[in-house]
Amino acid sequence: MPPGRIVEEQLARQRRWLGDSWKWLLSTVVLEGTTAGAERPTALDVGCGPGLVMELLSPYLDVQGVDIDPEAVNACRARHQEAVVGRAEELPFEDGSFDIVYCSYLLLWVDDAVAVVREMARVARTWVLCLAEPDYCGRISYPPEVSVIDDALVKGLRRLGADPKMGRRLPGIFSQCSLVPTAGTFAGMWAAGRMREEADREWEEIVHLTTDILGRERRIELKRAWDRAVAEGTLVQYNPVFYALSKKER
Repeated sequence: MPPGRIVEEQLARQRRWLGDSWKWLLSTVVLEGTTAGAERPTALDVGCGPGLVMELLSPYLDVQGVDIDPEAVNACRARHQEAVVGRAEELPFEDGSFDIVYCSYLLLWVDDAVAVVREMARVARTWVLCLAEPDYCGRISYPPEVSVIDDALVKGLRRLGADPKMGRRLPGIFSQCSLVPTAGTFAGMWAAGRMREEADREWEEIVHLTTDILGRERRIELKRAWDRAVAEGTLVQYNPVFYALSKKER
């Protein structure tokens, strides 16, 4: 996420969009064949933020978190979650400390994604998962009057040090870490009844990420086109989100 910024509302939106898909991946792939009543597998959430994904997956996993931001770790502890401060490139755990190691919306913000996944693989006994990485270079905004947003977001993310193509890079990154990945993208849908609320929150995030890219007058012009598209029901915002998972060979 943007440096020094815990955007809990945005993280909550991401969890709402993808939470059911993450639980499906766990239940049908990662935890397939797990005996009913067995102890929950241990898990580490790398770049855990304020603990929203940990909270979602806690019925399935005995999960703890690690994050570089002490404020995020304190937020986890306020939720009575176990978390420590640490760098994703140098995880403060022994080899094979957890059954499952996962991250979400992390790799696009790190300097060396290969180093992070290699560390995740080191401390994992069985599974390494990247639950979500967006690919902003595959983004589609429609109608044409708002499509300039796509290029502006890519430029804004790069200016903040993020990799807007991280989603499509996941299979190659896993392969460089001697992992054999299964990868894919999540389907997306905006329910008509929630369009206005989602559009308002999405616009706030766009403004945050493109402040230094789009001038004030251009943003005002775009906002008029955006609101008109929302009112007419023509607004489309599609951003592919990739996942990758690999079971370590014993």
